[in-house]
Amino acid sequence: MRIVSLLPSATEIVFALGAGDDLVGVTFECDYPPEVRGKRIVSTSTLPEGLSAAEIDAVVAERTAAGEDMYRLDEGALAALDADLALTQDLCAVCSVDVSQVRHALDFLGSSANVVNLNPRTLPEVLDSIRTIGAAIGRTSEAERLVAELSERLDAIRDAVAGRRRVPTLVLEWTDPPYAPGHWIPDMVTAAGGDCVLGRSGERSLRTDWDSVASADAEVAIAAPCGFDLAESAALATDVAGREVLPDGLPVWAVDANALFVRPGPRLVDGVDVLATILHPEAVGAPDASCARLVPSEA
Repeated sequence: MRIVSLLPSATEIVFALGAGDDLVGVTFECDYPPEVRGKRIVSTSTLPEGLSAAEIDAVVAERTAAGEDMYRLDEGALAALDADLALTQDLCAVCSVDVSQVRHALDFLGSSANVVNLNPRTLPEVLDSIRTIGAAIGRTSEAERLVAELSERLDAIRDAVAGRRRVPTLVLEWTDPPYAPGHWIPDMVTAAGGDCVLGRSGERSLRTDWDSVASADAEVAIAAPCGFDLAESAALATDVAGREVLPDGLPVWAVDANALFVRPGPRLVDGVDVLATILHPEAVGAPDASCARLVPSEA
């Protein structure tokens, strides 16, 4: 089977199911596992480079209002790959090529490739999407094993924090302007022993304001800006702390959002583990280098 993945999370799932050799095309954002870098890139971003967080938000809002695409699909590359299966989504036009664009391109090329549309909104639905991909690529048993392993890890974290006071937790999916988390991130906070003070499971991330953030009575803030790694998240979180828009003394942490929070794949469970170390280190162990405490600074 010749598979084209237009989602970094789907790419990770295909590799986790042992079908990485069947991937013939990926997006420019697909960077895990490292061997994916040798695959043909079939989609790129149309956003200019070097923009600030506020500038990115403004460009995205402007293009969304105008109905313009955030991604460019390389139809020539897609034609040359002669795919049997394309994995895509229509959950978020900011995250990847929309399914309608993919179907149009395949129809234009006269391709008979099957299109699997993945739209998980909650943590359980992310696990279900692994099963969906497994069925589509003939790896059903491998998918069931992976889901079982991930479910066991989640259960172990939930058991470790069970009975402890839930920590009111603010997760920022964007910092300028602030966005409260949606989709599966509130589920991750809950599994880690926290109470997500803004945002709802299964809903879209929500633009908010700093007054609402300040009145949310959070006891810890987690900077997890969509598409940013740990160093980039730390830089944005440091900027937020410097603007004094958060309550005095509120602990602020940065995490690798790109790897562990915003991609609906197997590594979300690693993200839950990271959250648990921040919220309940006495129960699950101290945080490691996969996150960074910025305010108050670590000794």
